[in-house]
Amino acid sequence: MSTVTRGSTSTSNGSTSDGKNGTMNGTTDGTLNTTTTKAGRRPRLSGMTWLVWRQHRAGFWTILAATALFAAWIVYQRGELVDFLDTYGYPGRSLDEAGGALTRYNDAFTFVSMGLQAIPVLLGVFLGAPLIAGDLENGTAKLVAAQSTSRTRWLATKLALTGLVVVVSTGVLSALFGWWWNPVKTEGATLMEWTSSDAFNTTGPVPVALTLLSVFGGVAIGVVLRRTLTAMVVTFGFAVILQLVWGYFMLSLGNVVTDTTNKGVMGESTSPSLPRGAYEIDQSFVTGSGDLLGWGTCTESETDAAQQVCLDKADVVGWSTQYLPISQMNTMQWFGASILFALTAGVVAFLFVQGRKRLV
Repeated sequence: MSTVTRGSTSTSNGSTSDGKNGTMNGTTDGTLNTTTTKAGRRPRLSGMTWLVWRQHRAGFWTILAATALFAAWIVYQRGELVDFLDTYGYPGRSLDEAGGALTRYNDAFTFVSMGLQAIPVLLGVFLGAPLIAGDLENGTAKLVAAQSTSRTRWLATKLALTGLVVVVSTGVLSALFGWWWNPVKTEGATLMEWTSSDAFNTTGPVPVALTLLSVFGGVAIGVVLRRTLTAMVVTFGFAVILQLVWGYFMLSLGNVVTDTTNKGVMGESTSPSLPRGAYEIDQSFVTGSGDLLGWGTCTESETDAAQQVCLDKADVVGWSTQYLPISQMNTMQWFGASILFALTAGVVAFLFVQGRKRLV
C-alpha cells in the first residue's frame, strides 16, 4: 500500500508538475511571448506626446475625419469632371461652347474653394486660440509646471502635434484640390482664374502656410490674453485680417511681363497675343517715343475716323499690355508661402522665448 501510495503520489506529483510546467511553459513560451511580440510591434504614444494627444484628441480626430470626408468628395468630383471632359471632347473642343453644362462643375469648385479658404480661420479660432489659453484659464498649466516635465517640452509637444495635424489635413486637401482643378487650369475665362483667391489660396503650399500662421498666431494670442473666449474672438479678427492683407499683396509676388506692338490700335490683331491662361493686369497705348497713354485716350471721339485722327495726333502706334503668365503660379505660391512660414517661425520663437514665461 505504501509503495502504491508513493507511486501514485509520485506519479500524481510528476503528472501534476509536468502538466503545470507544460501548461505554464507553453503559455509563457507561446501565447504570452506571441502576444507580447505583437503588442510590442504596435506604435503607441507615450509620455508627454500621449498626454497632449489625449487632451486634444477630440479636436484632432474631428479635423482628420473631416479631411477624409472632404478628400473623398473631391476625388469623386474629379472623376465626374474628367468623364465630362472626355465626353465633351476637351481640349480639342473649346469650353467656351459648353454653356450651362459647366455650371455644376463651376459651382462645385466654388463650394470647395470657399470651404478651403475658411479652414485657416476655423482652425485658428477653434484649435489655435484655446490650445494653451484653456490650460492657463483652468489651471492645467500650473499643474504641468509643478511636474518633472519642463514647460519647454510641454509647449514643444503641443505645438508639434498641432502643427502635424494642420500640415497633414491642409496638405492633403490642397494637393487633391490642385489635382482636381489641373485639367482645366488654363480655362480662367470659364472657370476659376488662377490669380483669384479661389485657386491661388487653395492649392500648392499656400493653404498650409496660411493655416499654420493662423493657428500659431491664435496660440500666441491665447498665451497673451489667457482667456479662451477672448482669445477666440481676437484670433478670428487676426485670421480675417491676415487673409485680406495676403489678398492685397498676392499679385505683387509675380514678375509682371510687358508686351508691346506697333501695329496701330484700330485694326484686328493689333493687340499683343497673350499666352494661354495669362492674367492681364493693364493695357495702355504706346507712342512712337515709347511713352504710355491710358487706354481711354481719344475715346470721346464720335466716329472711328475722328478717333484715328486723334490717335495719330498723339503719335499712338500700338498697344502695351502687362500680364502675369500662368507659368509663374507655382513660383509665386512658394515665394509667398516662404514669407508666411518665416512669420510663423517668428511666432513660434516668441512662444518659446517670451510666451513660455507666461505658462504659470
